[in-house]
Amino acid sequence: MTEFTNTTTEAITVDTDWSKLSTSERIRHLEIEGYVVLPDLIPPEQLSRIRDEVDRLPTKATDYSEHQRGCPDVQWTDSPACIDLIALPEMVGFLSTLFGDELICTSCHFALSQPGHPGIAIHTDAQPYGSKIFGMQSSSPRLVRVLYYLDDLTPERAPLKVIPHSHLSLHADANPYNRYLRHPEEVMVTCRAGSAAIINQAVFHANYPNVSEEDRRLLAIAYRPAWAGPVAEVPDWPPEQVARLPDQVRQFFKSLNTRKIDFDVPNRPPDMRTEAPGINPSRWGR
Repeated sequence: MTEFTNTTTEAITVDTDWSKLSTSERIRHLEIEGYVVLPDLIPPEQLSRIRDEVDRLPTKATDYSEHQRGCPDVQWTDSPACIDLIALPEMVGFLSTLFGDELICTSCHFALSQPGHPGIAIHTDAQPYGSKIFGMQSSSPRLVRVLYYLDDLTPERAPLKVIPHSHLSLHADANPYNRYLRHPEEVMVTCRAGSAAIINQAVFHANYPNVSEEDRRLLAIAYRPAWAGPVAEVPDWPPEQVARLPDQVRQFFKSLNTRKIDFDVPNRPPDMRTEAPGINPSRWGR
């Protein structure tokens, strides 16, 4: 039997009132802490339809527990409410401000943590040289994963686990290929159904065991800025399937190999800019 990672009995809890944060404060929290919560984003009617759709999806167990299950590529399934979520205006608006660039969606995955789920190992979603689990897509230098919680995230129901600031560390312990069973300074994040947690791909995170009697369902949708393509070519989206997506969603499914970089950039290129608000030290005070 897989060892439970730990319990939430003595967990450090996050009590931030997420509804009070401005856009700049949300960006600051994401950039410094490595995560942020946007509460109550999914309208109740859409949330109900999404739940019905994910309950019909075929799921496969992970290699460590029958109680942790998933279904990849939800965007190709008959799940219109789930697919519409990829283009949720409130989220797209925030991410567009965060990145200051065109958005590329790189994955849409359904994850199910059933009662008895032992907890996920603490890990990152960033592998700069690719990995067996995540492939080369994980080598993109900038990426966030949006975790839409379809059920109330309580301390008993596999809540989110994060090691704040861990994406900023230059120590070998922050090697993005490391995994940990638990950590003494991890924090527990809870929220209401319909809320979303956004995580920096490089922050160490996981979830706690599900010791409740109810499933915990989420949709994980990954986005990156158009400039930040993977370091090697990856298999692209099937064009015939992209063509069947709704117009408002299709715009986020451009080539997975999209990159906007100049490998041959000289030391002093012509017409260099003299302003760049996205890297202003004062940007969080806007």
